[in-house]
Amino acid sequence: MAKKTKQQEAPKGPATILNRKARYDYEIVETHEAGIALQGPEVKSVFLGNVQLLDGFCIITNGELWLHGVYIQPYERLGYAKVEVRRPIKLLMHRAEIKRLDAKAKEKGFTIIPLKMYFTRGRAKVEIGLGRGKRQYDKRDAIAAKDERRRSQRGQD
Repeated sequence: MAKKTKQQEAPKGPATILNRKARYDYEIVETHEAGIALQGPEVKSVFLGNVQLLDGFCIITNGELWLHGVYIQPYERLGYAKVEVRRPIKLLMHRAEIKRLDAKAKEKGFTIIPLKMYFTRGRAKVEIGLGRGKRQYDKRDAIAAKDERRRSQRGQD
Protein backbone atom coordinates (compact mmCIF):
# COMPACT_ATOMS: atom_id res chain seq x y z
CA MET A 1 0.00 0.00 0.00
CA ALA A 2 1.41 3.38 -1.01
CA LYS A 3 1.94 6.22 1.44
CA LYS A 4 -0.47 9.13 1.26
CA THR A 5 1.05 12.35 0.05
CA LYS A 6 0.06 15.79 1.24
CA GLN A 7 -2.24 16.25 -1.74
CA GLN A 8 -4.12 13.04 -1.03
CA GLU A 9 -4.71 13.85 2.64
CA ALA A 10 -8.01 15.62 3.16
CA PRO A 11 -8.35 18.08 6.05
CA LYS A 12 -9.92 16.31 9.01
CA GLY A 13 -11.95 19.32 10.02
CA PRO A 14 -11.67 22.97 10.83
CA ALA A 15 -8.71 23.93 12.97
CA THR A 16 -8.94 25.67 16.34
CA ILE A 17 -6.23 28.30 16.71
CA LEU A 18 -5.26 29.20 20.27
CA ASN A 19 -3.41 32.24 21.56
CA ARG A 20 -1.58 30.60 24.47
CA LYS A 21 0.58 33.64 25.12
CA ALA A 22 -2.52 35.72 25.91
CA ARG A 23 -3.37 33.81 29.08
CA TYR A 24 0.27 34.00 30.14
CA ASP A 25 0.60 37.77 29.59
CA TYR A 26 -2.91 38.82 30.66
CA GLU A 27 -5.33 38.08 33.47
CA ILE A 28 -8.54 37.41 31.52
CA VAL A 29 -11.54 38.95 33.31
CA GLU A 30 -14.29 38.00 30.85
CA THR A 31 -14.67 36.44 27.41
CA HIS A 32 -17.01 37.03 24.47
CA GLU A 33 -17.67 35.32 21.15
CA ALA A 34 -17.69 37.37 17.96
CA GLY A 35 -18.15 36.59 14.29
CA ILE A 36 -15.45 37.50 11.78
CA ALA A 37 -15.99 39.32 8.48
CA LEU A 38 -13.48 37.43 6.32
CA GLN A 39 -12.92 37.67 2.59
CA GLY A 40 -13.12 34.57 0.37
CA PRO A 41 -9.62 33.05 0.46
CA GLU A 42 -9.14 33.98 4.13
CA VAL A 43 -11.85 31.51 5.13
CA LYS A 44 -9.87 28.61 3.62
CA SER A 45 -6.70 29.71 5.42
CA VAL A 46 -8.50 29.94 8.76
CA PHE A 47 -10.13 26.54 8.13
CA LEU A 48 -6.68 25.03 7.58
CA GLY A 49 -5.29 26.76 10.68
CA ASN A 50 -2.88 29.12 8.92
CA VAL A 51 -3.41 31.98 11.38
CA GLN A 52 -1.23 33.61 14.04
CA LEU A 53 -3.04 35.39 16.88
CA LEU A 54 0.04 36.31 18.94
CA ASP A 55 0.25 40.00 18.01
CA GLY A 56 -3.51 40.48 17.80
CA PHE A 57 -5.52 43.12 19.65
CA CYS A 58 -8.95 44.70 19.25
CA ILE A 59 -9.92 48.34 18.90
CA ILE A 60 -13.39 49.87 18.99
CA THR A 61 -13.81 52.73 16.51
CA ASN A 62 -17.12 54.39 15.61
CA GLY A 63 -19.07 51.71 17.45
CA GLU A 64 -17.43 48.88 15.48
CA LEU A 65 -15.03 46.25 16.79
CA TRP A 66 -11.86 45.71 14.72
CA LEU A 67 -9.19 43.03 15.05
CA HIS A 68 -5.65 44.26 14.28
CA GLY A 69 -2.27 42.53 14.04
CA VAL A 70 -3.55 39.05 13.19
CA TYR A 71 -1.59 37.27 10.45
CA ILE A 72 -3.66 35.16 8.06
CA GLN A 73 -1.39 33.30 5.64
CA PRO A 74 -2.49 33.65 2.00
CA TYR A 75 -4.28 30.58 0.68
CA GLU A 76 -1.77 28.62 -1.43
CA ARG A 77 -4.16 27.75 -4.28
CA LEU A 78 -5.35 31.31 -4.65
CA GLY A 79 -5.77 32.25 -8.26
CA TYR A 80 -7.46 35.59 -8.63
CA ALA A 81 -8.01 37.64 -5.47
CA LYS A 82 -5.10 39.02 -3.48
CA VAL A 83 -5.82 39.79 0.17
CA GLU A 84 -3.58 41.74 2.53
CA VAL A 85 -2.21 39.40 5.21
CA ARG A 86 -2.33 41.79 8.20
CA ARG A 87 -5.38 43.87 7.35
CA PRO A 88 -7.82 45.04 10.07
CA ILE A 89 -10.69 42.56 10.31
CA LYS A 90 -14.16 43.59 11.39
CA LEU A 91 -15.65 41.56 14.24
CA LEU A 92 -19.40 41.07 14.39
CA MET A 93 -21.16 41.58 17.72
CA HIS A 94 -24.37 43.20 18.89
CA ARG A 95 -24.10 46.95 19.35
CA ALA A 96 -25.05 46.75 23.04
CA GLU A 97 -22.28 44.18 23.67
CA ILE A 98 -19.73 46.40 21.93
CA LYS A 99 -20.78 49.41 24.04
CA ARG A 100 -20.50 47.39 27.25
CA LEU A 101 -17.10 46.05 26.20
CA ASP A 102 -15.93 49.55 25.24
CA ALA A 103 -16.88 50.96 28.65
CA LYS A 104 -14.95 48.20 30.44
CA ALA A 105 -11.95 48.47 28.09
CA LYS A 106 -11.59 52.20 28.78
CA GLU A 107 -10.81 51.45 32.42
CA LYS A 108 -7.13 51.70 33.25
CA GLY A 109 -5.04 48.68 32.30
CA PHE A 110 -7.65 46.74 30.32
CA THR A 111 -7.30 45.62 26.72
CA ILE A 112 -9.27 43.41 24.34
CA ILE A 113 -7.29 40.49 22.91
CA PRO A 114 -8.15 37.47 20.73
CA LEU A 115 -7.91 34.19 22.64
CA LYS A 116 -9.05 31.60 20.12
CA MET A 117 -10.32 31.31 16.54
CA TYR A 118 -12.57 28.42 15.53
CA PHE A 119 -15.54 27.33 13.41
CA THR A 120 -19.08 26.81 14.73
CA ARG A 121 -21.75 25.47 12.37
CA GLY A 122 -19.70 26.51 9.35
CA ARG A 123 -19.04 30.06 10.55
CA ALA A 124 -15.68 31.44 11.65
CA LYS A 125 -15.73 32.79 15.19
CA VAL A 126 -13.18 34.42 17.46
CA GLU A 127 -13.22 34.34 21.25
CA ILE A 128 -12.03 37.68 22.59
CA GLY A 129 -11.12 38.40 26.15
CA LEU A 130 -11.04 41.50 28.27
CA GLY A 131 -7.69 41.28 29.99
CA ARG A 132 -5.49 43.16 32.40
CA GLY A 133 -1.74 42.90 31.82
CA LYS A 134 0.21 40.83 34.32
CA ARG A 135 3.35 42.06 35.97
CA GLN A 136 6.52 39.97 35.85
CA TYR A 137 6.13 38.82 39.47
CA ASP A 138 2.54 37.69 38.75
CA LYS A 139 3.85 35.49 35.95
CA ARG A 140 6.48 33.96 38.25
CA ASP A 141 3.83 33.26 40.89
CA ALA A 142 1.57 31.57 38.31
CA ILE A 143 4.44 29.37 37.09
CA ALA A 144 5.38 28.40 40.66
CA ALA A 145 1.75 27.48 41.48
CA LYS A 146 1.50 25.35 38.33
CA ASP A 147 4.75 23.54 39.19
CA GLU A 148 3.50 22.89 42.73
CA ARG A 149 0.24 21.41 41.38
CA ARG A 150 2.21 19.11 39.07
CA ARG A 151 4.45 17.92 41.92
CA SER A 152 1.50 17.20 44.18
CA GLN A 153 -0.29 15.25 41.41
CA ARG A 154 2.83 13.18 40.72
CA GLY A 155 3.05 12.34 44.42
CA GLN A 156 -0.56 11.13 44.47
CA ASP A 157 -0.21 8.84 41.44
